[in-house]
This record gives sequence, C-alpha cells and structure tokens, in this order.
Amino acid sequence: MIQTITGNPDYIQQFKNKKATFMLAMSNTATANIVGITQAGIPGSIYLTPVLDGEFIATGEVRSMPDVAETPKGVPTPALITRGVHLLAPFSHIELLDLGLEVQPKGDDITIHHHGIHPSQSIAEGANIDAQALFEKGLAFGKTYVCKDDYLILGESVPSGTTTATATALALGYDAKVLFSSSFKEVPNTIRQEIINKALENVKGKTDLFEILGSVADNMLIFNAGFVLGVGERFPVVLAGGTQMACVLLVVNSLRGLTPNDLFSEQENESFAGLTPLTKGQAQDLPLRDVALCTTKWVAEDNKSDIKALLEMLDFPINAYYADFDFALSNHPALKLYDEGEAKEGVGAGGALMYGVLHGLSKEEMTRQVEGFLG
Repeated sequence: MIQTITGNPDYIQQFKNKKATFMLAMSNTATANIVGITQAGIPGSIYLTPVLDGEFIATGEVRSMPDVAETPKGVPTPALITRGVHLLAPFSHIELLDLGLEVQPKGDDITIHHHGIHPSQSIAEGANIDAQALFEKGLAFGKTYVCKDDYLILGESVPSGTTTATATALALGYDAKVLFSSSFKEVPNTIRQEIINKALENVKGKTDLFEILGSVADNMLIFNAGFVLGVGERFPVVLAGGTQMACVLLVVNSLRGLTPNDLFSEQENESFAGLTPLTKGQAQDLPLRDVALCTTKWVAEDNKSDIKALLEMLDFPINAYYADFDFALSNHPALKLYDEGEAKEGVGAGGALMYGVLHGLSKEEMTRQVEGFLG
C-alpha cells in the first residue's frame, strides 16, 4: 500500500512497526485573509484552522470552536485522518510547533514548542519575515531537539500555504508555476496568480535569498528548512505533507547553495563547518539522507499539480512516497469529496497513513475510524 514517488522503494520499510513522534507545525499568514485564496477552514475564522487541527490531533477534541474545521463545501479537515490513525496505531508522542499563531491551542495537556514567532503578513504586500533569524531558530531547534522515538513525522497546518509555497519556489528561480496543489478542486488561479504576481514584483531585482524569503514565504517553510538541516543525521525525519513540504526541500536546496559564511554566524560556523554547498551528483554528501517525504494519493495523483516534478528539481536525492489510500470503501458524502479532489493533504495526513500501513492497518480499518468521527 506504499507507493514510491522518487528514490529508493525500500528506504521506508526500515520504519515498519517502529515508533514515531508526530509533530504538527502550525502557522498563520495574513495571505489566508484574502477572499477566495483558500478553503482550508471556516470562512471568517480561517486563522483558527491550525489551532483546531492541533487541538484535535493532540486531544481528540476541538476546544476553540464547537466543531472541527471544514471547508465551505463540507470537507472535514484531514486532521481526522491523522487522529484516526493515531487511535488505531498510536504515535508515542504528539507535539505541536507554534510558528506564529493568532491564538494558542487550549489546554495544559498539550505539548507545544514556542519560539517567539509572530504570524507573517500577506505576501501581496510583503510577508515581513526576518528570514535569517527565523531560519537560525529552526536550525537551533533541529540541533537541540530530542526525539524520544525511532523517528519524527513532521506535518503542517498553514492555511493558504500552497500559495506562499508557489510564490517562494518561483522567487527562488524554480520553474514551478503549475506544479503546486491547492485546497480547492478547481484552483482559484486568477486570485492566486494576482497575489503571486504582486509578491514576485516586490522581490524583483533582489538577490539575497533571505531577503527574498522574508518577503514571499511563510514561517513554516523557512523554519522547517532550518530544522531539517539542524537535525542532520541525528534521527530520521519524515516530512508529512504534499507540495508545501516539497517547497521546504526547495528552500533547503537553495540555501545549501550558499557558503557556510552566508548561512551561519561565526559561532554557528564552528558547529556547521561540514555543511558545504551541495552540487548535482554529490548524492553521498548528505546531511539529508535521513529525510523522506510522505504524502497522500490525492496529491500524488492530482492532475493539477506535480509533486514528483518539484522533487526532481532538488540537487540531492529524496525518498518520497504516498500511501495508496482513498475513501472508496466509504459512502459518507463528506469523505467522498476527498476522492473528488476537494481536499488532498494537510495536518500530516500522508505521513500518518504511511505510519498506519507500516503498522499493519488496513484500508477498511482506517476508513471506519475516520467515519466514526463524523457520525
């Protein structure tokens, strides 16, 4: 049930029956406030989407609103998939990563890592992120974070994140205009392209990568690029997501093209002297050999995006997979919308499904568990 997108088909099998920590990176960008740009949540309360996702993943409850987030068309959050897998094959630990939230998840029973990060602004006017400082926070967190399990599954919840990811990839010079997915079945290309064009105009002529990222990206992309570089080879990391997580790797790819002096302070350089720029063909010079990506079938087979093409733009090899899971066994109308393309990924769903399969869960078991949340 696990299909290979790129890389070694056997790599993922090392995690069979192994225990993982699940971490959800949550962030707000004011880009999501643009009318029509996203359907990842409740209109007028999109900013609550990552908070509701985090609460539900960690506790099985939503505490900041009466019910779980769903799109205007009635598609429930993919957090149901991730939580459903956890109930059947529990993650050893569930942790949340606050990368700039408007409001905090409720409850002292939730493990949250705070880094003093504020929500980013709309990329139409300039995201106003201190990208180098944010990257260094991610780098430091990666160096010091202790994974208590065999590996870490890192998901994300960032409404309008595919728009900021598209702008980021284009601003960094990748030919990726039509490669990113969307929370919509029919991508709102007119609105999306207008915002991306404004973002790209704001960085026209700029060459400093951190200056570019600080204007067109979101906090999740920059912080997590630093995080995976900081982790290095201390423990494996599975990026649980679709084209947004592919963009994290594109950011890593671009930043690793700089010299260590460009990337790190003098003190950091003492610890990271081994992180030399990577060129094509240097497949063995990794601190990324223990990073993989897992997404959903809905992303992998989406005819309006191309995650494989994004990953093939990297100058280093990446093992990427998807769980061959859909809701064909369900008659629930809300879940059938996933199979119709109205939702594709998010909240670590692809990585969670992979974890479930590696722990012997069947498609029917996972389907019935998710259905149980909807009554």
